[in-house]
Amino acid sequence: MPSNYTADRQPGVLRSLDWWTIGIYIALLTFGWVSVCGASYTYGDTEIFSLSTRSGMQIVWIGTSICLGFVLLMMDDRFYDTFAYVIYGLLVLLLFATIFNPHSIKGSRSWLVMGPLRLQPAEFAKFATALAIAKFMSAYGFTIKNWKHFAGACGIIFLPMLCIVGQRETGSALVYFSFFLMLYREGMSGAFLFTGLAMVIYFVVGIKYEEILLWDTPTSLGKFVVLLLVQIFSSVMVWVYVGDKGRTRLLLTYVFGVTGLALLFSEFVIPFDVVWIQLVLSACVIGYLVYNAMNTRFANYFYIALFALGSIAFFYSADYVLNDVMQPHQRVRINVLLGLDEDLAGAGYNVHQSEIAIGSGGLQGKGFLNGTQTKLKFVPEQDTDFIFCTVGEEEGFLGSASVLVLFLFLILRLMYLADRQPFKFGRVYGYCVAGIFLFHLFINVGMVLGLTPVIGIPLPFFSYGGSSLWGFTLLLFIFLRIDAGRNLIRQ
Repeated sequence: MPSNYTADRQPGVLRSLDWWTIGIYIALLTFGWVSVCGASYTYGDTEIFSLSTRSGMQIVWIGTSICLGFVLLMMDDRFYDTFAYVIYGLLVLLLFATIFNPHSIKGSRSWLVMGPLRLQPAEFAKFATALAIAKFMSAYGFTIKNWKHFAGACGIIFLPMLCIVGQRETGSALVYFSFFLMLYREGMSGAFLFTGLAMVIYFVVGIKYEEILLWDTPTSLGKFVVLLLVQIFSSVMVWVYVGDKGRTRLLLTYVFGVTGLALLFSEFVIPFDVVWIQLVLSACVIGYLVYNAMNTRFANYFYIALFALGSIAFFYSADYVLNDVMQPHQRVRINVLLGLDEDLAGAGYNVHQSEIAIGSGGLQGKGFLNGTQTKLKFVPEQDTDFIFCTVGEEEGFLGSASVLVLFLFLILRLMYLADRQPFKFGRVYGYCVAGIFLFHLFINVGMVLGLTPVIGIPLPFFSYGGSSLWGFTLLLFIFLRIDAGRNLIRQ
């Protein structure tokens, strides 16, 4: 190796670093510490920098995170590509071993306790999974249109998910669905994302309006609307994915015609449950699609039929799981989210108190350390999962909006950096990082505002704790190092 290689390499890395992203990272760490300080502060406490306080310990986590980021930047960017599978394998083994961890914290076995130090392997498995899937998808000959290749990519995503679910840490497992945003960017059919969105619609509409009767008939409004949506979605997909407007019009005509006649008959002649007619009509639609698949040899008809059948199976299985499989406290949480129950003293207490805290902040907030809801500890987990309510109370709408804008800049910047990567490995990893940050932001803020389920995931760089802060730092700075190496001259 030439003697001037080391001398040329280090300044090149520093010059190639994206300092805008590092600036946003430092700003988020600063705002995060201020929020942890406000959330953990007790009236009369003057030792906010003491290591015996949460705010003092957060300074330690921030300092070690910055050191970790520096170490990651000093490493050769090719290290992450070369050892991606090794890192992934070690983290998956650690996740699996954690399932049998004797230490249970709040019903979860996701923490490794080593004296005073507690680590959550699920936070570190995110970057390992991102590296592994980037390595897999950047291999020669990979194409996401190939079912075997696509199944392999999904397997890399779902394996750590299963281990995390085994630790009873469902919230952290759901984060791995963010990888599908990257898959969509890399050419995955939008039908997969639409199917996921449709499932959410079926669940919310079906469960929320299941007990409401349609007009004067014994027909469940929730079930009726879900089945009608399945038929409409399936008919429109014939137009979108097959390009046959004629068959789409035919299907919609029969769907609305038969449904309308059944409703009128049930309303004015003999009351009966129109859902049974809807089920028969759905079966006819599925049969018609299968017939066209066999007659035209066009596989898309079969996939649409599979979508319709899967939609109906999902809805009825979700209803069964909610009412007969889930634990009572889990069922109550979902009912509270859907507005079926209030339970302000139980499952809805956290969200209700966080909404009060955010609302009390007004436009400009109450000021640093002046929040009443948070200082009097009305909001549980206010310095971890619900820390955004501290931002809303002390900094108000303007402070909350500023934080969200910073996160928006970070995510958009990451997407820009991902698009400029010369190799697929860097691009895929970059979009994985952006997707993870977006998922955490959307779910955490939505959770605090009562818009999404309370699943207990941290707000990046804000929530108290070392594991999450180190995990997000690993995600971000590995990508920054990969990006910095894009223009280096290899000798």
